[in-house]
Amino acid sequence: MTDSRSIGEPDALLDASGLHCPLPLLKAKQSLASLEKGKLLEVRATDAGSWRDMASFTEQSEHTLEAREEREGIYYYWIRKAGVSAS
Repeated sequence: MTDSRSIGEPDALLDASGLHCPLPLLKAKQSLASLEKGKLLEVRATDAGSWRDMASFTEQSEHTLEAREEREGIYYYWIRKAGVSAS
């Protein structure tokens, strides 16, 4: 997994703060579906269960969890959509 400071700016941001399990994961899946291949999604969540959920989801899918971190009760995830960018 890469350090979050070295992955660059996300192409989309999903703020799932305040949502309880499994909503952060479901919203992340919806956001990924609307992104082009190779684009980076940043997810912010406050539900501690999202830490396990996001890791399990990316391990079982073709998407890549580029980085994740927790800061002051907020969980940050950077997920790259599977595939090669069209650009």
